[in-house]
Amino acid sequence: MSTHLRPNALGDISVLYLGPLARAIQAHGTTEKPLFRQFRITPAQLAAPDARISIPRFMRIGEAAIRQTGNPALGLTMGRMTRPVDAGQSGLAAITAPDVATALATLTRFSLLTSRNSRGHPHWNAAAGEAGFYSIRPYNRFNLFVVDSVLAAWTQFVRDITDATAVLERVWIEYPEPAHAAAFERWFGCPVEFGADRNAIRLREPVLLAASRHAQPAMHRQLVQECDAMLAKIRSGWSMTERVREQLMPLLNGQAPNIETVASQLGMGPWTLRRELAAENTRFRDLMDAVRRDLARDYVRETRLKFSEIAWVLGFSGPPAFHKAFRRWFGVSAGVFRQTEGE
Repeated sequence: MSTHLRPNALGDISVLYLGPLARAIQAHGTTEKPLFRQFRITPAQLAAPDARISIPRFMRIGEAAIRQTGNPALGLTMGRMTRPVDAGQSGLAAITAPDVATALATLTRFSLLTSRNSRGHPHWNAAAGEAGFYSIRPYNRFNLFVVDSVLAAWTQFVRDITDATAVLERVWIEYPEPAHAAAFERWFGCPVEFGADRNAIRLREPVLLAASRHAQPAMHRQLVQECDAMLAKIRSGWSMTERVREQLMPLLNGQAPNIETVASQLGMGPWTLRRELAAENTRFRDLMDAVRRDLARDYVRETRLKFSEIAWVLGFSGPPAFHKAFRRWFGVSAGVFRQTEGE
């Protein structure tokens, strides 16, 4: 199996992101060390910039850190503690960009270098001046923290490179308004809409063209070239099977995509896609089943989503169809699997 297919179907994230979390915990007068031991985060992992942990484990660490600090908005503190270098090579390439718009475009373009989310990738909408990303849904107490920390980190990034505070026009957050919602408008310094159709920040128009305090054209070109090479290396070994898997995972969201939809995303016709998959001894139907199986395993084992929610996310007609498929895949019910395999 290719090394590009991660062990966790839901995605993974660089241990670089544990640095801001540790600093956020310390800002509350406590230490991250017992928490990291609990979740088996070793000093060797933290010292290896290429090391990754699964997104579900990152969510559980964040939720445990919220309980430890007593701050439900800890993700905002983590964002404030995030530095450009915490995004690795892509962060360095972004801060040397000539202006804010180019910096955010660079940061989101190379997000795969530090994180891989099966449900979609961060994106930059230049026309709207918006940076947005996808989160594992439906929402629960484990993944709210991820939304908060990503949007806050992007905001802090813009503040860092412009030396300005009022940089946003609006913030959209998909999950429902929490009891501590007032903390968000205070921190972001703009209206925040909860229960929205996306997770995104929109920058104020004057900020978009503002020069980066760290702009360095020659270094930016060099770092972008290096990031391009790293990204190409990641994708170069992807077979057609892996490319289809990459398209299927975010499309499984309350529906099961057909081969025509996936072929269109890949810029080819359905007959061409069938032929390409046949050359790799697989079929679209079998690949869909394998993707659902891998995602079902990790949703049941590593999240606390209700089985009805998992059934919807994976595009099943209803919970009975999901439970029937799960037993076919693993030989036991989803409930037994969660009890015996869940962390």
